Amino acid sequence: MAWRRQRVSPVDFAVRPAETVTRDGWTVVVRFEKEAQGPWIIDLSHRPKWDLQSAAIDEQNPWGLQIPKAPGDCVVENGLVVCRMNPMQAFLWDLGHKASGHPSVDGVTELTDGLCLLGFLGHGIQKIMEKLSPLDLQAPSKSGPYLIQGPVGSVPCQVVVFQQFDPMVAAVAFSRGYGQSMAEAFLAAGREIGLRPGGELRFLNWLNGAAGRNETASRYRQSSMFAH
Repeated sequence: MAWRRQRVSPVDFAVRPAETVTRDGWTVVVRFEKEAQGPWIIDLSHRPKWDLQSAAIDEQNPWGLQIPKAPGDCVVENGLVVCRMNPMQAFLWDLGHKASGHPSVDGVTELTDGLCLLGFLGHGIQKIMEKLSPLDLQAPSKSGPYLIQGPVGSVPCQVVVFQQFDPMVAAVAFSRGYGQSMAEAFLAAGREIGLRPGGELRFLNWLNGAAGRNETASRYRQSSMFAH
């Protein structure tokens, strides 16, 4: 019998899922029961993530995308996220409906299992962030998508803001060891506005420009990404 690697999310929302799939050893929640109208916190920790470091970083083109020139700038295309961190470093996330595979550039290190990644979508997200972080996620000089690096709670984080103004859409990445405590802190901070867990499909549909479209959900479930 072939050995299958079991991978475990750093986050457990303790909420009954309505639909799950198995992908690359992860049990992924597609949607939860009683997701209601949001806002939502969404576990994206299983999504492929890479760190890219290179003295020739401007010559690298992961997935054929050009890396932004300025630190803090991001490119988002077909669910692929490329954010410039500093003169020699960027990070890459694959949040597409279909897996795009390895970015095939020099100097990349996969971080999928080492990072917790939480997505946020809906009205009031900014209020939640303001309770936990001094970071200015709505700076007038910015327009999404963009990266802000700094503390959320006391944890160093990478925050990508996809949509700046309400309803805000953002994702927060940090070391997986903080996953459960950070998720609980976010839920506590968002209790008064009804923050609740949402399934992966809700975030991916928004990011890929197809929120609420059943035909997209069908393609998502039938995708080769879901091969066991």
